Amino acid sequence: MAKSRVAFSRGFLLLLGAALQPAMMPAPASAQAAGGSAISALAPGLTSSTGKTEVPSQNLGPTIVPRDFSELRVEPGDLLSVNVYDAPELTNSYRVDPAGDLTLPLCGKVHLRGLSLQEAAKSLEAALKDGQILVQPQVSVDVLQYSGQYVTVTGEVTNPGRVALIAPTKLSEILAEAGGVTPLAGERIRIRHTDDDTAPEEEIPYARSRSNPQAAAVLVRPGDSVIVPRAGIIYVLGAVNRPGGYLMQEDGKMNVAEALALSGGTVMQANTGGLRVIRRNPDGTVLDFPLSYDGIAKGTQTPLALQAQDIVYVPMSKLKATFSSAQGLIGTTASATIYAVH
Repeated sequence: MAKSRVAFSRGFLLLLGAALQPAMMPAPASAQAAGGSAISALAPGLTSSTGKTEVPSQNLGPTIVPRDFSELRVEPGDLLSVNVYDAPELTNSYRVDPAGDLTLPLCGKVHLRGLSLQEAAKSLEAALKDGQILVQPQVSVDVLQYSGQYVTVTGEVTNPGRVALIAPTKLSEILAEAGGVTPLAGERIRIRHTDDDTAPEEEIPYARSRSNPQAAAVLVRPGDSVIVPRAGIIYVLGAVNRPGGYLMQEDGKMNVAEALALSGGTVMQANTGGLRVIRRNPDGTVLDFPLSYDGIAKGTQTPLALQAQDIVYVPMSKLKATFSSAQGLIGTTASATIYAVH
């Protein structure tokens, strides 16, 4: 009799273990993320008329996970796991619609766009309570799939394009994701915090040769645009050893003497008495400054401070007058070689 009881107990335990084994298996890697949230790339799900979404069983692959989940905000397209305590009929996964609303059975639409996960849970609790569905609802919200937000990075970066982002991130990290700035980058970076091209832009000082505390503190958010403009260019044309365009230094300053030095100086056939600076004004007018090369070389004359797009021109003694006209010189800048000197 005792042996039969032992055999029965062992058989029962084996059956119980087999039943519990699926529940005890570890969750797939795609469902594991910091803070207990399951983060995966957006993939289409099957949405019913009640707003519930069936999650595909295959591994959809991870996306970028923020370091601090308190910064995570609900966006259209997100797939949320909503757990309502003691209400299994309401506990399910729900897709946030394009308007930023989540359709909860018996409650209708609840606007969640821009809310943190904790704020979204509070809004759902309020909806359940206001709709007299539950007296004291307790709701928790996790992200199953993130819709995928981007920051657009353009201008003088190694890899311009879109950088995937799901939470505010430091500007320096965004630039690193884009491969860093190129040697042609200027000393200020612009950030537009909306997709409206006419919206005001924030300007951030940035230089490769020194620390950038402001850039390290600035946060870029999903949907922002980061523009890295090209540095100001000074053109040195005519009778110099290396004619072309030269980037202004990172402080945005350059004078005539520095520009001539970067171009390798004048050639022997140069007509130094005809040194000129051509400047285009924003209103389209053109200024022509004659300068004393000898005075600059001897240090008796202060070199003229240049502005971006200025042309320093040293004529040859027999150069045609038509080519040396201001408008003719402006036309040649389009094909000039640009030299990055930092």
